Amino acid sequence: MKFLTSIFLTALLAFAIGLYTTLPWFSFVFCSLIVAIAIHQKPWKSFLSGFVAVFVLWILLAVLSDTPNEHLLSTKVANILPLGGNYVVLIFITGLLGGLLSGMAALTGSYMRK
Repeated sequence: MKFLTSIFLTALLAFAIGLYTTLPWFSFVFCSLIVAIAIHQKPWKSFLSGFVAVFVLWILLAVLSDTPNEHLLSTKVANILPLGGNYVVLIFITGLLGGLLSGMAALTGSYMRK
């Protein structure tokens, strides 16, 4: 139950801090850190909850903002990067980057609690 609560709370706070503040793009890391400190879990579970929360959130937000313009911008960015114009890989890499940053912050919060 703590694991699902941690995932939901991390995703909700990361979404809220990105939507309602003027903080930099990496501010979601502090949400993961605070949730990991507040909800005590084993370090690997804490990492996994932070990773899953932001990974799913970023992929969902990227798909929702990319679909209305028929993937034009993401395809152009994927052409610039060595992805062969594959926007799906670009979205996956975006989610992976956010998930890893959030997971590391949650892992740090879990170790800080000890």
